[in-house]
Amino acid sequence: MIKLKMWLLILASGILLMACAPIKSMKEAMHSKGASSLSAGISGYEDGKYPDAAKNLQSALDQGLDTSEQVMAHKYLAFIQCISGKERLCRDEFKKALELNPTMELDPAEAGHPIWGPVFKSAKGKKPDAKK
Repeated sequence: MIKLKMWLLILASGILLMACAPIKSMKEAMHSKGASSLSAGISGYEDGKYPDAAKNLQSALDQGLDTSEQVMAHKYLAFIQCISGKERLCRDEFKKALELNPTMELDPAEAGHPIWGPVFKSAKGKKPDAKK
């Protein structure tokens, strides 16, 4: 009986300790204010609804995003500007993303895109690859 009580006490203590584990940061416990607009903007982009996507992405930035979310919003805004033939604005959006995260890289498929791949390289200060 004493051993059973001892095991129950140890088990209860372990459960209490796990429940008291601190949250690493408040941001882990809460989403940023603009997270839902960011998600809507990315979905709009993926659906080809670029004007709506751009509005949602800008709204997300205005509402407040954490740094990685801001980088993502600026990246998608850059894609939209490039698709719209606005290379300077595309480069400006990439530069905003790079100011927030200087080590940012595009995924291989994104980096190889014929429109925004070279613009990103230019914004990052890399010489675009010569056409073969």
